[in-house]
Amino acid sequence: MNKININCDVGEGINNEADLMPYINSCNIACGGHAGNVESMNLVVELAIKNNVKIGAHPSYPDKENFGRKTMVIESNTLKISIQNQVNSLLEVLSKNGAKLNHIKPHGALYNDIAKNKELAIVFLDAILPFKNSIKLYVPFNSEIEKNAIKEGFLVVYEAFADRNYNNDLSLVSRQNNNAIISNPAIIFKHVSEMLDTNKVTTILGEKVPIKASTFCVHSDTNNAVQIVKYLHQKI
Repeated sequence: MNKININCDVGEGINNEADLMPYINSCNIACGGHAGNVESMNLVVELAIKNNVKIGAHPSYPDKENFGRKTMVIESNTLKISIQNQVNSLLEVLSKNGAKLNHIKPHGALYNDIAKNKELAIVFLDAILPFKNSIKLYVPFNSEIEKNAIKEGFLVVYEAFADRNYNNDLSLVSRQNNNAIISNPAIIFKHVSEMLDTNKVTTILGEKVPIKASTFCVHSDTNNAVQIVKYLHQKI
């Protein structure tokens, strides 16, 4: 457990970053697709630097109306340009603050879609190709984005979700379901420990399914996110 890496999606308008940062290892900063602007990115970058938290870009479908949590039908080149613009906007903020980009992690529906859609995964990888040799890519285990990223020579980091339940196919239980989100810190710790210790996750149907992860996400908009990361920090 001492090798655990906790990450949070931040800069999304929740404004709890100052409370989260002392207890996490890396952060994924919204950069204009589903949330975020230059001001919010700058504020979060400053907090990350102060707390020695590694900084990642968190690009999404360009859909602030739905917070990037709905699949978009979008032309491939339009999506590619949007992703590049989002990452580059964060890079400009990082440059002004003398900080470096550690990783890229897609957000929401885009994250879920490129996990199962090979063509879309290839579009995403093409969009971030300029960063292939300089950043890590956070991906879910046994996904299309993982397989194609490894094939293309990207450095991948396996990610799982500390505060979310899983289906048998390793997709996340839909947020429309009451049991999608785990909020009890002790249960979350057990959930994370099982994945680390056994390389398996107990799904919503009670099956134990193989999984790999070295970084675990706690969503900043989970109601008690700060309590969760504090608990995990103390247990570790």
